[in-house]
Amino acid sequence: MLFKSHFKGLVHFAQKYVKDFDTAKEIVQDSFISLWEKKDTIDLSKSVKSYLTTIIYNKSLNYLRDNKKFNKEILSFEGIYPGYNQNPSDKLVASEIEHKIKRSINELPEKCREIFVLSRYHDLKYQQIADKLQISVKTVEAQMSKALQHMREQLAEYTTLLIIGVMAGIHVINKLF
Repeated sequence: MLFKSHFKGLVHFAQKYVKDFDTAKEIVQDSFISLWEKKDTIDLSKSVKSYLTTIIYNKSLNYLRDNKKFNKEILSFEGIYPGYNQNPSDKLVASEIEHKIKRSINELPEKCREIFVLSRYHDLKYQQIADKLQISVKTVEAQMSKALQHMREQLAEYTTLLIIGVMAGIHVINKLF
């Protein structure tokens, strides 16, 4: 009876998060199974629907976390997928941030800049950078520390946007820090 009365509404609730009807149904079904498996430990003084809603919410977030990189709808919503259409103000701010990043990188001393670019844009590990540039790992660490400090200072006005994650294009900056 509980399943019949709440299933449809809970599927719509899950669908708000996962953006896929079949996945939402699966999450709700799994949630009912979890409810059944824990039936002996449930506090009956609380609403079963709120308990189910919490389970569904957590399962939806887990699904998003585990499948985010494969779901084009979610990626395009976040502005990461190439086919994403940003609104003009997002493009303008993203362009401004990108320009500020490039200018900040160019302000770094030559070796420091080279190490930073190899680390952040070429994904080389400190040891690989040290080997490539024939310097010690300690030198790489010191130069990266210097570069990151400089970038944090130069991009301080944008850190709130990073924390909130409101804008498309923010993922570019995340890699810097």
